Amino acid sequence: MKTDWSRIARRIRVPLGFIFAAVFLWLAQPSPASIAWSLLLVLPGIALRAYASGYVKKNRELTVTGPYAHTRNPLYLGSLSIALGFAVAARNLWVLAGIAILFFAIYLPVIRSEEEFLRGMFHGFDEYCARVPRLFPRLTPGMRGEAGKFSATLYRRHREYNALMGAGALYAALILRLYFRR
Repeated sequence: MKTDWSRIARRIRVPLGFIFAAVFLWLAQPSPASIAWSLLLVLPGIALRAYASGYVKKNRELTVTGPYAHTRNPLYLGSLSIALGFAVAARNLWVLAGIAILFFAIYLPVIRSEEEFLRGMFHGFDEYCARVPRLFPRLTPGMRGEAGKFSATLYRRHREYNALMGAGALYAALILRLYFRR
């Protein structure tokens, strides 16, 4: 059953995100201050996702450098930071509750499923798990080895710039909502 839900969660997470964005905009009650404060979570989240995407070589090697030396899931941590930032911008507890529910119901099973895949694919994954936390990062690198290097090519290949464009579109919608609410 857990495996079945993980498979479903993986498939519905993106469409569900678009549905949640529509509900988010309907429930949002932004203020200029809430939008400004939200940037303290959204911008670092976008930066972390961009930074992480320049390191990961999906299905080719176990990435343990860059942000992956501090957390096994910097992309999901970045997404969580972005989502929480938009909850601040929305100034609505239902939005915050929805984000929490979606994270626990969708993203945690997806993370576990991905870990099962990586465990089967890469010999050193269990050692990596023992040294590097699943989500919330450690301050010092958990793994040593090759330093690794950010690759702008990987960033572009993973199309991580979409997170920046999506955040920009949501901010534009929030600003329009704020303007027309007056």
